[in-house]
Amino acid sequence: MVQTIRIEAEAREQAGKGAARATRKGGLVPAVIYGAKQEATLIALDPRDVMKELHKGGWQSHLYEVAVKGGGTERTLMRDIQFHPVTDRPLHVDFQRLAAGQRIRVRVPVAFLNEDTCPGLKAGGVLNVVRREIEVLADPDAVPEAFQIDLAEAGIGDSLRWSAVKDSFGTKAVLDRDFVVATIAAPTVVEEIAPVAAPATETAPKGKAAKGGAAPAAAAKAPAKKK
Repeated sequence: MVQTIRIEAEAREQAGKGAARATRKGGLVPAVIYGAKQEATLIALDPRDVMKELHKGGWQSHLYEVAVKGGGTERTLMRDIQFHPVTDRPLHVDFQRLAAGQRIRVRVPVAFLNEDTCPGLKAGGVLNVVRREIEVLADPDAVPEAFQIDLAEAGIGDSLRWSAVKDSFGTKAVLDRDFVVATIAAPTVVEEIAPVAAPATETAPKGKAAKGGAAPAAAAKAPAKKK
């Protein structure tokens, strides 16, 4: 199920660009917690905690318990991170506060089983992944780490759809249709075409006329001078 991660934070009193710059100057990353029909909570994070989550991957599908010093703990999703255009350092983080009983919209990665024994892949086919993640509505306590699709019987030309997911864990896909997740594509055959030789051209020897042609100008005799 979904992983819950605890992050320590400090409270911020002021909003605005100037206050955010002051927070960054102090070595922290400004952030905000919003949603659930409550006032936004301004916080500041240790940049090392933010980078740690980015390096782990899948942060958009994790639950975060943000513990504010001197305050309470907020149950959230990390929704957006803004980066510096040159240094790629995090500049701001947005958290969405979760209300009791609220279903959340998350992206869940897709994992493929039995690739080694897949008939289509063994026959030379190629796994063409259309969606590496599937966006779903889910209970915060029942978000899977990944959706699994079994390739044990997939042949060349087969399409693996949302209905092929082994267990959806009670989630509902955002797209209201049985969409394609991956296909087994036929191998690409490249035909080698032999180069066409250029036609040979005959060159007349110097001082001799080509067959059927006039003698070269250089070989023509100059007219005799009149006495």
